[in-house]
Amino acid sequence: MSEQSLEHSQDKRPTRWHIAVFLAPALLVYTAVMILPLFGTLQLSLFRSVDNVQVFTGFDNFRTLFGDPRWSASFWNALGNNTWFFIIHMLVQNPIGILLAALLSSPKLRFSAFYRTAIFIPTILSFVIVGFAWKLILSPLWGVAPNLLDLVGLKSLFVPWLGKEEYALTALSLISVWQFVGIPMMLIYAAMLSIPDEVIEAAECDGVTGFSQFWKIKLPLILPSIGIISILTFVGNFNAFDLIYSAQGALAGPNYATDILGTFLYRTFFGFQLQTGDPNMGATIASMMFFIILTGVCVYLFLIQTRLRRYQF
Repeated sequence: MSEQSLEHSQDKRPTRWHIAVFLAPALLVYTAVMILPLFGTLQLSLFRSVDNVQVFTGFDNFRTLFGDPRWSASFWNALGNNTWFFIIHMLVQNPIGILLAALLSSPKLRFSAFYRTAIFIPTILSFVIVGFAWKLILSPLWGVAPNLLDLVGLKSLFVPWLGKEEYALTALSLISVWQFVGIPMMLIYAAMLSIPDEVIEAAECDGVTGFSQFWKIKLPLILPSIGIISILTFVGNFNAFDLIYSAQGALAGPNYATDILGTFLYRTFFGFQLQTGDPNMGATIASMMFFIILTGVCVYLFLIQTRLRRYQF
């Protein structure tokens, strides 16, 4: 290549100005939709309405949230429920997603494309449809669950899962798992397809096949993807609201047994029934949700992600 053509090719390389111009529209949209509302929420949490005038009170709203028994009891109940909601997804959804991805990535499996599509379809359904449909299915009066259990001789095991405090949150968590298991399945499936064929062939030459091959070869190589799925699950679950609201309403019954931070924030900010809305306390709860998610993401980035990098190619 001549010197003139080399200089011409170097001139076509993107500069910092080109990159900035390319990223500017996305950055502006993200700032308008995410960054500005976030700072607005944090600012609102530091004020309180006195005679319809916003008065700066510092961290008084946070002290009320943690110090007032009425507020603190509701907050810790919602946080505990949210934590259990997240644990169910981590212990059930993600392992099932990894297992399904391992099965669907097998070249010997027929109709794998159909299975992937069928499993992923619930993910694109509306929360309202999913919540209402499962509420009908599990209803002890007109639901089909009692009849289905009766067909296999297990009707004695049926209880109104959404109507009992000890079962309602777990039942809704499993419904959410059913809806979103397709996301970790597809992400892990894509990670498995990215494993070089040379690695798999070398393992087969050494006699490592089947489950042993997945456990010793594939699993360590997809650990970075599993870490990303875990943090996405964390962020998504601590932002959850739609399914609980559509199935149990804003009161998150029975007796607030399914109340999570999202529904607690909704009732506080906008009000519900006889409860009047308090935007300042609602912003305080939203700020705590942000700090919880920020803490989890930082722990992942600085403690876990750095240890997973050695598995990457």
